[in-house]
Amino acid sequence: MGIKARLTRIVAVIGMLAGLTAGTFGIVELTQPQPATPPPVTAVFADDAPAPVVPAAPAPAVRVAVPTRLEVPAIDVDEKLTGRGLKADGSLDTPDFGKAGWYRPGPRPGEPGGAVVVAHVHGPDGPDVFWDLAKLQPGDVIRIHRADGVATFVVDEVDDVPKEHLPYDKIWPDTDEPLLRLITCGGKRTASGYPDNTVVYAHLASTEALS
Repeated sequence: MGIKARLTRIVAVIGMLAGLTAGTFGIVELTQPQPATPPPVTAVFADDAPAPVVPAAPAPAVRVAVPTRLEVPAIDVDEKLTGRGLKADGSLDTPDFGKAGWYRPGPRPGEPGGAVVVAHVHGPDGPDVFWDLAKLQPGDVIRIHRADGVATFVVDEVDDVPKEHLPYDKIWPDTDEPLLRLITCGGKRTASGYPDNTVVYAHLASTEALS
């Protein structure tokens, strides 16, 4: 087992909805239960299916600096990154339209485990930050800028999966390897939003320290 300790567990539902005509928008909901009795999860799926429980990585012994900017040259993305935590109701404080956010309770990009970055695919003004995310190809480069340097990730896989079948163990695997996941909505947009999620899987290729 790569990570020996599991300090917390989180219930995760990732539903990037952007069907504004139906009153919905990009949302990532991560609810952290109490140890004894987990609270109910506010489902974003029509069938109110319960969310599976997935492990959250413990804080590493040595932390990397907070990420500040996301660069994805292949799809012309260059956006400031803000850390998004949990709101009082346990759901993720999602980034605004036109912005990108990283999931602060999880690993920082460059630390062991799956670091997650999310953004909308579509907003009130049309295509949003991750509009072209599904066009990424294995081998494409993703750069995460931090105060201590630049972490370069390489895309391994791009997947489109129904929201009710998200591979949580693959997004947050038990590993010592620094990984990155970019997530937005996917599939063909309907009046009620997007039925799928686009998930980009990437691994750390190099880290360039600031001189």
